[in-house]
Amino acid sequence: MGGGIGHAAMMTTARTTAALFATIMAASPAVAATDPTEAAFRELFKELVNTNTALSAGSCTKAARQIGARLKAVGYADSQITYFSIPQKPEEGGIVAVLPGRDPSLKAILLLGHIDVVEAKREDWTRDPFTMVEEGGFFYARGVADDKAQSAVFADTMVRLKSEKPLKRTVKLALTCGEETAGAFNGAQWLAANRPDLIAAEFAMNEGGGGRVRPDGTPEQLSMQVGEKHYQDYMLEVTNPGGHSSRPVPDNAIYQLAGALKAVEAHRFPIVLNDTTRAFFVNASSMFPAPIQGPMRAIAANPNDVDAAGILSMEPTLNAMLRTTCVATQVDAGHAQNALPQRAAANVNCRIIPGETVEGTRLALEKAIGNPKVSVTAKNARNEVAVQPPLTDRVLKPAQALARKHFGNLPLLPIMSTGATDGPFLAAVGIPVYGMPGILYEADGGGIHGLNERIRVSSVLKGRAYLHDLLKAYADE
Repeated sequence: MGGGIGHAAMMTTARTTAALFATIMAASPAVAATDPTEAAFRELFKELVNTNTALSAGSCTKAARQIGARLKAVGYADSQITYFSIPQKPEEGGIVAVLPGRDPSLKAILLLGHIDVVEAKREDWTRDPFTMVEEGGFFYARGVADDKAQSAVFADTMVRLKSEKPLKRTVKLALTCGEETAGAFNGAQWLAANRPDLIAAEFAMNEGGGGRVRPDGTPEQLSMQVGEKHYQDYMLEVTNPGGHSSRPVPDNAIYQLAGALKAVEAHRFPIVLNDTTRAFFVNASSMFPAPIQGPMRAIAANPNDVDAAGILSMEPTLNAMLRTTCVATQVDAGHAQNALPQRAAANVNCRIIPGETVEGTRLALEKAIGNPKVSVTAKNARNEVAVQPPLTDRVLKPAQALARKHFGNLPLLPIMSTGATDGPFLAAVGIPVYGMPGILYEADGGGIHGLNERIRVSSVLKGRAYLHDLLKAYADE
């Protein structure tokens, strides 16, 4: 895409771009047809996947130690490897490794990955979820896509860099536990709160980006995550004395809650665009059906375009990119079949646009409901609302240049994630976090968080080569 992202801050002179591309190409030789390091990577990846790190019965601590052993085997000193956990959660530990650069005055680049995985039951899966299988061009197992492919690539990069020419900048690796489970010990949060010095960096390379293949396996796009929405739950609740069901009264908690939920359903938060989403709507428009392309470009030019907003709001993915969204996800009401309800409650899950607040969203829900008998309470959140990182040439241009080398004309799009990562914990202590392109995922999700999780072998190996070169480009600038 070159400089066509569509924002003035992202334009560079032709001379600067040419020099950058020449530097990257010189520093990043083409991957040989037969990569002598691939076998070692496959072993590392397989060991990581086959180590159960689901919190019910697995051990992130064991997986972290296995990665540490591989780093020590290639020459990392004990002082360059830090294991961490807390006494209450001894199996939920992680690892930080540091490879010093040539210039200690330059800020480091941080590689961030999570090694915990979502739970998986053997009886539900076609294959053992904790034994990686290569079949039909895919890797199958829990975590092969989320997030052990990228975590293995990052660990493998640290192994390979040890035998290569030292980079200008220090490179750090943080593999943590707790990203997948609300209320668990979260390693990224702990590091940010207790050891920010250990992970201090100019910026972090994280999950959340990647790319996508079409259902037939043809590469479709590369994505760089630049910002993410904030996950926040709210409880809507109505209480009253209740009574005998043979004597209905107008003041029914279930009916009042139902009215509140219909108001939430009808409410549309205002459109809020930032550099990332504006660039997305301009540059991704050609990938959508023709009737949507014009409205995507129109909304980028004018967020107040009512006609464009109406069309785009009908498409779930685009609607989620435009605004804060809230949706009912759980309902709990009544205490007996023959009694008027004394209590009716519902969970409303919101994904808040960066720059907006938890309290502001609560007040908006309260106003939309318009019934003082319905209380709206914000539940405890896993993190503060994420700080939107800048969409800069420093991060974007090397990724674009190397995309041309590794993927040809495949478009690279900046995106704002509507999901959640550990990025906000680092952003809160001043480390911008970007979800890196490179590993292409399935258009249908590839079973992430569900059954028979899979990722293409070619996607992992191609992403490995790209991310290795990209890290070197960032660290050698």
